[in-house]
Amino acid sequence: MKRLFKLILNSIPRPLLIRLSYVARPILAFFLRGNTYIDPIDGKGFRSFLPYGYGNQRNNVLSPSTLSLERHRLLWLYLKKETTFFTSESSTERQKVLHFAPEQCFLKRFKRLKHIDYTTTDLESPIADIKADICNLPFADDSYDIILCNHVLEHIPDDTKAMQELYRVLKPGGFGVLQIPQDLSRAQTFEDNTITDRNERAKIFGQYDHVRVYGRDYFNKLRSIGFKVDEVDYTANLSEDTIETYCLAKGEIIPIVYKQKKG
Repeated sequence: MKRLFKLILNSIPRPLLIRLSYVARPILAFFLRGNTYIDPIDGKGFRSFLPYGYGNQRNNVLSPSTLSLERHRLLWLYLKKETTFFTSESSTERQKVLHFAPEQCFLKRFKRLKHIDYTTTDLESPIADIKADICNLPFADDSYDIILCNHVLEHIPDDTKAMQELYRVLKPGGFGVLQIPQDLSRAQTFEDNTITDRNERAKIFGQYDHVRVYGRDYFNKLRSIGFKVDEVDYTANLSEDTIETYCLAKGEIIPIVYKQKKG
């Protein structure tokens, strides 16, 4: 199964893969149902999760029902327990949320939230509301209360410009979640545009379409743009049983960024 999933990920274009996954998801969820592992996003149990990875495949990480990965389930728990994302702070004004490259596991659930004004955007995704370049966004300054941009920046050659655009459209007092694949053993981010072979790029960068491997300097780069950054290790708040049951990645950092209010 690992070889099959690796072949599918590396050979089928992402927009088509998204469409096909809607068909495969209920079938996979039916055959893998059980009670060993739980997806906290929908509460369903399975005897195992699926493997995932463009290069080195990780075992038991892809939920059959929501197609969530470790980072999605961790973010769901954080938003649910540590923020007001799922609850209304004001009955008169909805919070404006901008979500880049919307994940299937979140899309319909976020759209159902009545207290937020929810907009999705991506350059290629067939399920995004607005087709836009993250380096040249068609949104006014200080437009959004919350920005979700997860596992996008590693695809962007000019990530500095993308970060500047994210900062520009975030409202003062607002926050964003800017998750990326990160190698915390690296002090410095690694890039090498001379590596052009798809298989070699998948091996080195994790996916053939990644342009860098972020190191620990990622957080300071965000700070240099103007963001206040919290490096949140939310798994430190969870028991070992919870981490195992939800199939989370222990020690994964959630980068939470803030745009401070003026004055």
